[in-house]
Amino acid sequence: MAERVEQRLEDRVPELEQLERVGLFTRREIRAVLRKASALEYKIQRRALRKEDFIKYIQYEINLLELIKKRRARVGYSFKKDEIENSILHRVHCLFNRATGKWKEDLQLWLSHVAFCKQWNAKHQLSKVFSTMLAIHPNKPALWIMAAKWEMETRLSSESARHLFLRALRFHPECPKLYQEYFRMELMHAEKQRKEKKEFEKAKMDLGEFNYSEDILSGEMARIIYRDAAHKIKGLEFHLAVLSIAKLFDFTQDLQKEILESLQAKYANDPLTWDYMARRELELGSPESTEGTTKQRKIAEMTQREERCCAVFEEAVRAVSSEDMWKCYIAFCLERCNRKTNSEELKQKRLERTLSVFSKAHESSLLPEALYKQWLQLLLESSLFEQAAEVAEAATKRFSQSVEAWQMRLQVLIQLKSDDVSQCFEEAIKHVKAQGTVALWTLWVEWSESTSSKEETEALYQRSLHATTPAESVTMKEKYLDWTYRNKGYKKVRRVFTSLCENRPFSLDFFRKMIQIEKEQESCKMFHLREYYERALREFGSTNSDLWLDYIKEELNHPQGKPENCGSIHWRAMKMLQGDLVEDFVSKYTLLQTGHL
Repeated sequence: MAERVEQRLEDRVPELEQLERVGLFTRREIRAVLRKASALEYKIQRRALRKEDFIKYIQYEINLLELIKKRRARVGYSFKKDEIENSILHRVHCLFNRATGKWKEDLQLWLSHVAFCKQWNAKHQLSKVFSTMLAIHPNKPALWIMAAKWEMETRLSSESARHLFLRALRFHPECPKLYQEYFRMELMHAEKQRKEKKEFEKAKMDLGEFNYSEDILSGEMARIIYRDAAHKIKGLEFHLAVLSIAKLFDFTQDLQKEILESLQAKYANDPLTWDYMARRELELGSPESTEGTTKQRKIAEMTQREERCCAVFEEAVRAVSSEDMWKCYIAFCLERCNRKTNSEELKQKRLERTLSVFSKAHESSLLPEALYKQWLQLLLESSLFEQAAEVAEAATKRFSQSVEAWQMRLQVLIQLKSDDVSQCFEEAIKHVKAQGTVALWTLWVEWSESTSSKEETEALYQRSLHATTPAESVTMKEKYLDWTYRNKGYKKVRRVFTSLCENRPFSLDFFRKMIQIEKEQESCKMFHLREYYERALREFGSTNSDLWLDYIKEELNHPQGKPENCGSIHWRAMKMLQGDLVEDFVSKYTLLQTGHL
């Protein structure tokens, strides 16, 4: 092993001598580089190889390259790159090759090598890396796309890119993303050839030796790819993705028409088809952007286009009467409504149109529950409070067992300071099942705190404890305890705490809240704290090591504490705690004893 390391270090000598001779590094820095390189070489020559050692070595060499680059820029010296940088680059490639050969399944290593090759413009080496990587990881379409994209955009080789895509499709014959990117590549190639031909014709050059196929120039290859994919890939999303790619190129009108016809034939009743057809009206017949076009003319043109879109949507909801179709229609209206415009007239038209669509969807009983919230929000923002109250009531009638629907209605009534809030809460509790009502009770008691007497609020808290499920009553216990302390003082909160402790379950925060309340008193009594800690430990002593440590800290730090109790508390903790919590407790207790916690 030592001989190999020495040989590697000797191979470094010429580049290090050059670095010193040209003044990029000092002798002292050269020695530091040799020491570090020696240590790294020994690590990667061991029998039991570690991936981390290779990564550290590679990172060190990359950092060295970056430092040399900065030193060159500073002193303005750009010679001897073959003797210096190329030698280091070769070594990094060798390290990557060894690492990827050993840990073939580690994709991150391969991608790091690819990124390094791109950064240092090592095209020949990168071609080899892609070839080896794809042979080992042929099951990852993203890698095939990355390699083909590099061939097309960096090496300007459409033939190589096409070859890679065809190979990829043998492994993944039904991968939509591969077909989309292959489709895009062929259109890019066609566009490139069209530009070349145009330049040649402009320069009046003889095109005899250049053979520009009309099929390629018109995007026929992309058409073949689309037709092949359409037979294998099911689903509307693929057709829409391919259509959006085709729209990026100005010579694909016929191809777009074919895709659109296929889309309408195969997915005539799909809401997404109608959504696309409607939104397409925004792009058709766009106004000419000339200086002579007035602002009013532009607004009128935009209004017409939006009306055409809505006409298509109206036809769609008649043909395909479903929740998804109405969602698409409403989403479009909301998008237009949220667009900024200086025209108050256009803004008002968009608002009226959106509210009208919401109303129609509701009347058809096809408005999803989630969209009622957006409807209400829009009404409240537009100061249409009476309509908002009506819509909220309609939502609770349709979704009478939904907590969210009742919450929306109650929040609207509270915001409007309605007299019917209390009655609405009663109605909500009757309709909604006990499980899941904690959100309603929380909203009710919070409203009561600000509008009702303390006696009424306390009665409401006590009622909520019996009305909610045991698991959900935990939240109400915490809120009740906190409210009692804020409004009725320490003596009352102790009585409430004692009464609440009669019924399980509890939360840890419930006990911690009471401990905190005790600590806030001027005469904080240790025997009260012990009572709270003991109650908490009975419930959570086996699952929370921090609780035991806090108890020990209280005994050590409180004026009335008994440090001699710490030993018994420690012994009990070791008995009660389970699994890894014992080790966690021991380590934290040791830190506490040494004064580090």
